[in-house]
Amino acid sequence: MPRIDLTLPELREYRPEIREPADFDAFWADTIAGARAAGGELQVERVDSPLRTVDVFDVTFPGFAGDPIKAWLLLPAGAEGPLPAVVEFNGYGGGRGLPSEHLAWASAGYAHLFMDTRGQGSGWGAGGGTPDPHGTGPSSPGFMTRGIEHPADYYYRRVFTDAVRAVDAVRTLAQVDAARVAVCGGSQGGGITLAAAALSDGLVAAMPDVPFLCHFERAVGFTDRFPYQEVVQYLAVHRGAEERVLDTLSYFDGANFAKRATAPALFSVALMDETCPPSTVFAAYNHYAGPSDISVYRYNDHEGGQAHQWLAQAEFLAATAP
Repeated sequence: MPRIDLTLPELREYRPEIREPADFDAFWADTIAGARAAGGELQVERVDSPLRTVDVFDVTFPGFAGDPIKAWLLLPAGAEGPLPAVVEFNGYGGGRGLPSEHLAWASAGYAHLFMDTRGQGSGWGAGGGTPDPHGTGPSSPGFMTRGIEHPADYYYRRVFTDAVRAVDAVRTLAQVDAARVAVCGGSQGGGITLAAAALSDGLVAAMPDVPFLCHFERAVGFTDRFPYQEVVQYLAVHRGAEERVLDTLSYFDGANFAKRATAPALFSVALMDETCPPSTVFAAYNHYAGPSDISVYRYNDHEGGQAHQWLAQAEFLAATAP
């Protein structure tokens, strides 16, 4: 597969103008305040498990509009804390799966909260358990165009709010040091990470891995891969909706969140990535407001660095927030 994007020197200088609504900050302040005001119950139940090196807890926390959101909490076996914590977000179409799929961070000594993504969990993996009870207008198959005609209705308004509330929830746990919380995720999870990093105060680190949901105006139509292609399909049918759709997406663009995120960050990018083109990742990286670094995988597609990137993240986090 050939490289399809700018050269690496060009990517490192790529800092495009990003469409940004004038009320971006007010929109998100009102959204998060509304979710917090909605309340809801945090439930943490220990789960019997064959795992011996970690303790497993089934978590339900209040997300957007107080909706119950599922998560797994894994702790090093017998740990009393307070522990540094990592909140992780998943890739597109996947659910929280099974606890045995999420052992690395707890094995490294962290409290690890892995958030289910509302409405997803039936595309791959071992499934999810969180519905999305909010309806939308016309959309193409998938999640990218649900409610895309208005930012208040857009699907990712709910998901990004869930992510902030996941950080809120983990900070209340007795086993967690609330002052040492990091966020991470790959692909869709990387885009969610950027939103959480901008909308949550006091994080010690953000680790967006090959992030999706960045620089929409370049990504939509630049790559013919899904999920961005869902937006192309929608616009091919809803002729004349382009400006309205792009205005909505600007409230959810990872580059706009990057401008507001200040926690130390470690990004990653794959130069042969046709799902999240490298220029869209660098658009967010080059706009990032806090100290940041990026791992570059020259010969990889969207899989990026995989376990190699996790090792880089573990070293980064240990040095950033010991």
